Amino acid sequence: MVATNLILASASPRRAQLLRQIAVDFSICAQDIDESLHSDESPQQYVCRMADEKANAALSNDEAIVIASDTSVVVDNLVLGKPMDEDDAVRMLLKLSSREHEVLTAVTVADSTRRRQSLSTTRVRFRAITEDEAHAYWHTGEPCDKAGAYAIQGLGAVFVADISGSYSGVMGLPLFETASLLAEFGVSIWPEVYSRAGAQS
Repeated sequence: MVATNLILASASPRRAQLLRQIAVDFSICAQDIDESLHSDESPQQYVCRMADEKANAALSNDEAIVIASDTSVVVDNLVLGKPMDEDDAVRMLLKLSSREHEVLTAVTVADSTRRRQSLSTTRVRFRAITEDEAHAYWHTGEPCDKAGAYAIQGLGAVFVADISGSYSGVMGLPLFETASLLAEFGVSIWPEVYSRAGAQS
């Protein structure tokens, strides 16, 4: 079954790319919500709340199925969001240098009557990053809209010494968890592959 009423509540081209990778049919309805961290929230609670709020904002009718996701980079129990400027990006990159951090990505799938959520936790270890490298990386333009000021799927990959967990989760949409959640709502992955296999049997 192909769900043509699936809505991705995100403007992220990376999340759209990942959904297309597993051949899911969807439309995009980006949501602009307040992403402020509450003073009493843990990083895990924060990403889960953000995914839920994005899903809530995108639920527009009884027929829609919404998928929403939120990603945070966490070090020393601090959430590193998108950098405000070059100095902020350099500060983040140097904080991540030569150490391990966590990337948390929450995924929510919802319709008018149901809601399911998964949280992916991935550990990433960076090599040493010099201040000159951090400034040079900023000037590539890549870090400006990325949590933690880096993109693992782009030029920032050269900083990654080790990863344990979900590569797609670090990109912004953990595909194992996403496919499992979508299956609960009757959304098939690889629909064309299934159709061809059925025709040949």
